[in-house]
Amino acid sequence: MKTFLLFVLFMLIAVAVILLAIVLGDSGAWYFAWLVGTAMIVLITAAGGALLDTQEERAAMEANAKAHRL
Repeated sequence: MKTFLLFVLFMLIAVAVILLAIVLGDSGAWYFAWLVGTAMIVLITAAGGALLDTQEERAAMEANAKAHRL
């Protein structure tokens, strides 16, 4: 049942995208590039934030370990 619902969802998305492409016409490529670019910026920013958090946690753990050794 889950597979069928996913299939229906993806078919609805495909129909919406096709209708949107028909309406947008020649501007569709520009909007597609804008959406992909925006998604990439958001994903790269999220990955950078995750890396920064990991580096800060590691630095704090190393500082804590050094303090316990003294």
